[in-house]
Amino acid sequence: MSNVLRLPAEKLYANELEALKEEDKKEEKPIGWQLSPKAVLKFVTGGTACGVNITPKYIGHNRLVEIAIATLLTDRSLLLIGEPGTAKSWLSENLTAAICGDSGKVIQGTAGTSEEHIRYSWNYAMLLANGPSHEALLKSPIYRAMETGTVARFEEISRCASEVQDALISILSEKNIAIPELSEELPAQRGFSIIATANTRDRGVNEMSSALKRRFNIIVLPAPATLETEVSIVTKRVAEISNKLKAALPSNEAIEKIVTIFRELRKGATLDEKQKLKSPSGVISTAEAISLITNSMALAGSFGNGTVTDEDLASGLQGAVVKDEEKDKMVWKEYL
Repeated sequence: MSNVLRLPAEKLYANELEALKEEDKKEEKPIGWQLSPKAVLKFVTGGTACGVNITPKYIGHNRLVEIAIATLLTDRSLLLIGEPGTAKSWLSENLTAAICGDSGKVIQGTAGTSEEHIRYSWNYAMLLANGPSHEALLKSPIYRAMETGTVARFEEISRCASEVQDALISILSEKNIAIPELSEELPAQRGFSIIATANTRDRGVNEMSSALKRRFNIIVLPAPATLETEVSIVTKRVAEISNKLKAALPSNEAIEKIVTIFRELRKGATLDEKQKLKSPSGVISTAEAISLITNSMALAGSFGNGTVTDEDLASGLQGAVVKDEEKDKMVWKEYL
């Protein structure tokens, strides 16, 4: 496992989940859940269990996490909406890992996502040879979640075509999938739910219909409220994903400088509100800051002495801000 590029949350935090299960033995658990709602909350927001430190996976409003967990206790599905970098996918993955121990039932929404990705498709060689059968059926992640009473994830739902999105309406309403080729229906088992994410920057791609939105409980995840909160998020995530880089973490001062630049450009004003600024056309998100600092550590570890310098940070900063050469170049020059 040491060579795996990215472990799913249930494997990355396996020791924390085991500690929570041990502490949670006497608590009543909803059907299909491996942890009680309070233990799921602790896994996401942090704490201790049986002497094991539970690292916070989401730093923000704990009440939003409580509402998300409460939604999944009902027959409603959950839709997380927010700016890029507000930890929608990260929260979705960790909630699923805590609830059912398998965050891998994922549909990634793209322009190429079809209705088959949501329902089912066929092994056409077997279909031609033997006709429709259960063996020839290729189950989608949502199909498998309905069959096992677990949670499926649907990333970037608004990037799918409208007719593909609408294939979800009957599933979320009727809680079954019709298989006319086999004259059967698959009813969802207790515990089934969907956690979907949508990007507010992509609303114009394929706006979700009102009918589909009504099938979800919607939670808007805000950008980090304060500079200190965003700095702590960036520092924590960089430490987690850069442990194999041959470089030390940048100083708190350096990380604060990067986050300050991103917040000011995102907000269109200096933090003290004394001067207005132009915002670039691209997304200046917390995720971009994490990526920038991680890349600077890779530069320092591979081509420097292992200490991140201002030059390492500056080399990636312009590329992070200037996404459109014509529009963003002047914005960046004015800011400097």
